[in-house]
Amino acid sequence: MNPPNPLDAVAEVVAGFGIGARRVREAVALLAEGPRTLDELVRECALPRRTVEALLAAARPDLDGNPEAGAALRADRADAYRERFATAALLATRPADPFAAQLAAHPELLAAARADIAAAPAARAALDHVSVTAETVVRRALWLAGTFDLPGARLLCVGDHDLTSLTVAALVPELAVTVVDLDERLLEFVEDRAAARGLDVRCLYADFRFGLPESVAGSADLVLTDPPYTPEGVQLFLGRGVQGLRDRTTGRLVMAYGFSPAHPALGMKVQHAVGELELVTEAILPAFNRYHGAQAVGSASDLYVCRPTARTRQVLDRRLERAAVRIYTHGAQSLEGAAHTLDPEVAEAVTTIASDGAPPVLVGPGWPRRDGASAVELSRVLTAGLPAASARPATVAVDLAEDPGPWLLRTLLAVNAERVAVLVPNNHPDLGNAAAQHALSDLLAAKYTLRLRRSTPTPAHAVVEARAVGAGSSPIAHHLLTRAHGRTGNVWREALVRHAGRALTKNEARAAVAAAVSRPAWLEVRLVDLPRHAVRGLLAEAEAGAKAPA
Repeated sequence: MNPPNPLDAVAEVVAGFGIGARRVREAVALLAEGPRTLDELVRECALPRRTVEALLAAARPDLDGNPEAGAALRADRADAYRERFATAALLATRPADPFAAQLAAHPELLAAARADIAAAPAARAALDHVSVTAETVVRRALWLAGTFDLPGARLLCVGDHDLTSLTVAALVPELAVTVVDLDERLLEFVEDRAAARGLDVRCLYADFRFGLPESVAGSADLVLTDPPYTPEGVQLFLGRGVQGLRDRTTGRLVMAYGFSPAHPALGMKVQHAVGELELVTEAILPAFNRYHGAQAVGSASDLYVCRPTARTRQVLDRRLERAAVRIYTHGAQSLEGAAHTLDPEVAEAVTTIASDGAPPVLVGPGWPRRDGASAVELSRVLTAGLPAASARPATVAVDLAEDPGPWLLRTLLAVNAERVAVLVPNNHPDLGNAAAQHALSDLLAAKYTLRLRRSTPTPAHAVVEARAVGAGSSPIAHHLLTRAHGRTGNVWREALVRHAGRALTKNEARAAVAAAVSRPAWLEVRLVDLPRHAVRGLLAEAEAGAKAPA
């Protein structure tokens, strides 16, 4: 039997998509124009990688070049494909780019976005990071500015690996932007770039599975998010976004989300998760966002515009109370990840390290049931500290065996105890090398002395043992570190009144704080909500200010 004619084989691939075949025909048209790589075809046509691979395989005898480096239809065959698939009609009916003129008018935004994306911290697959194109960042900013009344408003970015905050703040200088993210490398990058450009962008830390920073709740007029593309991730990020809205009647949530045409059931599950929050979807802009990666969904996602309804308030807390820990598509905390429980021998070893004669307070999800020991949810500790009944226990044992990186520092900021033993993965980023270990120890030196026990109690684990220290030679830093859930400006002022070494009124202390801090926005929030670089910088400025001559 003779192999099928390549033209017929391509036609069969195209026909398989029925009414949705236009994007496949567009890929054929691009191959007829000139060389395109597989990645370019995926991104430009918003087609899943497998679809493009099937198309290239069908056309292979009529192609010149390598799809990975760039392939095109042979010159003697291109016209046959143009005629068979009516590529001229595709061009004639292609919608005009509504942003073409505006993009041309703002070359500085595009150049800055490209530079930002190139210099940004590397994507973390375990957090479902995928880099967006610079053109998409600028288009988002232009669309937001052309759709909403942004001057004088506040935009909340629930996660911002895409760096949209920097571009939209540059486009609309009267807009205030808050970025909340789990990735502290990203927060430092965004805050430094914004400060250098004089942009009104503040950055705060949060793991949305545990809550939203206190100062962010009810603060925003508009929310932007590109969440993990799972039903659990979408519902969680949108739910936190709703909590961040100042006015749930007029506020809007803008979300990037995409799914493969081959898997509409997944799209249905995500849209059902949106519906469970009783949000109305006002608009969906198809294939608005383009990415360097995410080829399973065509390196593209849609832009959703959602709005709360009266029912949203009634269901929101209930939905968020049952928020899943496993919200990602990759890594240990993906939907496929195994449920976490501590082996009894591991649990016993950690509690023994923590214990000082009395059973320790247990914090975290994986502890076996144990008589005589209280248990506290990690989310409770990170957001509000230990309950009043155990606010200053002698010993605490914490299960952070699933810590993606930031939880260790947050826990040691949140917990005040004479001794704390924290179980973490042995490959934890704060323990990975001597520099990381010293950085963590130095940051907490005014509160705890740390002992880092690698490969304990198993090769897969490590235990960080923290022993409380007195105020000593760093009383201001000690005061701040032991009151991490207080508003930083107030706590710093109180520290000066108590420990400045000279009589200060509250007003004098407040003025001294204002003179010492480099970024006044740090004073408006809690220490536990500041990114790591901001905690480090604020503590250094507090100590330096205390030693400055009156």
